[in-house]
Amino acid sequence: MKILVPVKRVLDYNVKARVKADGTGVDLANVKMSMNPFDEIALEEAIRIKENGKAEEIIAVSIGVQQNQETLRTALAMGADRAILVVATDDVHNDIEPLTVASILAAITIKEGPDLILCGKQAIDNDFNATAQMLSAKLKWSQATFASEIDVEKDKIRVTREVDGGLQTIDAKIPAVVSVDLRLNEPRYASLPNIMKAKRKPLEEISPADLGVEISQRLKVIKTKEPDSREAGLILENIDQLVEKIQENVGG
Repeated sequence: MKILVPVKRVLDYNVKARVKADGTGVDLANVKMSMNPFDEIALEEAIRIKENGKAEEIIAVSIGVQQNQETLRTALAMGADRAILVVATDDVHNDIEPLTVASILAAITIKEGPDLILCGKQAIDNDFNATAQMLSAKLKWSQATFASEIDVEKDKIRVTREVDGGLQTIDAKIPAVVSVDLRLNEPRYASLPNIMKAKRKPLEEISPADLGVEISQRLKVIKTKEPDSREAGLILENIDQLVEKIQENVGG
């Protein structure tokens, strides 16, 4: 079995996002970037599947700017076997839209022939939560979303997924597209020897044109606004005041 894992380079989750002065988006100049955490979880699961002898190869794919090489080298150091970089823009502020990403991944899938695609349920720098679904539709493959547990069998995968009010277990025929949720998270870190090995692993660089995909903007950001600052709460002098306030809020 061959597994394809898309990984996105995003603003590091420990960095406070700053809105650009013109309000057209988040300022990404001179800030720390890292792998999207949900994609990292998908990669961890792919590595576990390979370690259990159910996969032979893991391919990491990233779409964006030239600097995405760093993200792919991290993926290789974690355990991916090879990587593909699709240089789709030279501006880090130019976010590739989900439909275009799905089209590029579909073209790579046809070229590489994986049996399973594991991806994060969303990117933390936007909340489209759409790429996996679009990719599944383009490929006409089985789909499982919000996976919290994955069990690979001979010709199917059993996926436990998050639903409103609990968990749902489904069987999906292989080939399949699976988007993973936080419950799959079992962190693994790249060791120094693996980082050195990653430098020798193959990293192929291609363009969307090589795949027959045209990059086009269908969406326009009108305005980006930071969340309102939190206001200080009330300071009460005693428990009686607390009870009174609670009763006021619950209508008692």
